[in-house]
Amino acid sequence: MTDPKPLANQPMTAVLHADVAIVGGGLVGATLAVALARHGIKVAVADRLDPAVMTGEQFDGRASAVALSSQRLLAAIGVWEHVAAAAPIREIRVSDGPSLFFLHYDHAVLGNEPLGFMAENRVLRRALAAALQAAGDGVTRVSAAPVVGFQQDADFGELTLADGRRIRAPVVVAADGRDSFVRGLAGIPVTGWTYSQVGIVATIGHARAHDGIAHEHFLPAGPFAILPLADDAGVHRSSLVWTERADAAESYLRMDDAAFLAEIERRVGGFLGALHLIGPRFSHPLGLQFAARYVEKRLVLAGDAAHGIHPIAGQGLNLGWRDVAALTEILVDMKQLGLDLAHPSGLERYERWRRADNLMMAGVTDLLNRLFSNDVGPIRLARDLGLGAINRLPAVKKILMRHAMGTVGDLPRLMRG
Repeated sequence: MTDPKPLANQPMTAVLHADVAIVGGGLVGATLAVALARHGIKVAVADRLDPAVMTGEQFDGRASAVALSSQRLLAAIGVWEHVAAAAPIREIRVSDGPSLFFLHYDHAVLGNEPLGFMAENRVLRRALAAALQAAGDGVTRVSAAPVVGFQQDADFGELTLADGRRIRAPVVVAADGRDSFVRGLAGIPVTGWTYSQVGIVATIGHARAHDGIAHEHFLPAGPFAILPLADDAGVHRSSLVWTERADAAESYLRMDDAAFLAEIERRVGGFLGALHLIGPRFSHPLGLQFAARYVEKRLVLAGDAAHGIHPIAGQGLNLGWRDVAALTEILVDMKQLGLDLAHPSGLERYERWRRADNLMMAGVTDLLNRLFSNDVGPIRLARDLGLGAINRLPAVKKILMRHAMGTVGDLPRLMRG
């Protein structure tokens, strides 16, 4: 698939003008581009990678939990119709190692809609590529063009690309990940720490159907999750997210397939039947970080450039999509009022709106990881009793399920359906 309106065959001194310039064409940046273009805001997206690389089989083996509110956002802006395969999450079962205590969520308690969906990242990227293509002249994508400079004046933010071309826009959005280059150029510091943990990701095939059930086992090294994926050519599949101590993860990654699969089977047990590996393994260091501020004059941070959390609750990407929905709503309001898109009243509202939500989720995931990633006897007993108690409180479970679905709180309009 070709890029939407690529900036090609232009002089190296060419200046591209847009209403909003987005640095980073990943899951957050591309979603924001589609959402803004659907509302009549002209967008330019600069990404250091070629889209064909980002949608390839070897680029990213992860799958993402798409909360129900996030699915509503993607449906509203015309992305979800391009998602080729997603598995509904109908139940979530949480257990603490070999303990008899557990926590069980069932979507049927709340109605007919699932708790969310599981979709492979490459499937989501391909859907976004199709939606960007459909946006036509609303989006100009500049690929394989790293940003090397950023400056701001009274009217514009300006990006300089490695080949000398420039992009000027009233608002620049950094959606270029945890190691955001533009955030660094703007001098915005981050606070955070590593967890001395590595996330090992793989796709497994299994003999029995998963029935739309997501399993999360808390083990001393960290959570071990088996998440339902859509079947492929009749093969039942799940995404494995195995949190392991950083000092032990490398030994598992070096194992041959048979030994690696044996370790998975030892942790999974036999409820899925015979297992086999599908595709390569991937690993990612885990940590928490938070930008000191989300707005710097005409620059706005979104997604992992603003916040990065532990994957224990599967909410990292959903927080990024909430950023997208909130920022889209605010920029569209500014446009309709005839105001500068970078008007302080709008961008300050974005920071207040999103910072509280993101800080709360960062704190919750940090606490859960510290509480469950250990084998201290008194702590283990307390958390097991807590899981058992919550499982017997239907009203509390409904609240927690709605949080998992992303349908509570001050939601942007695009996430309300």
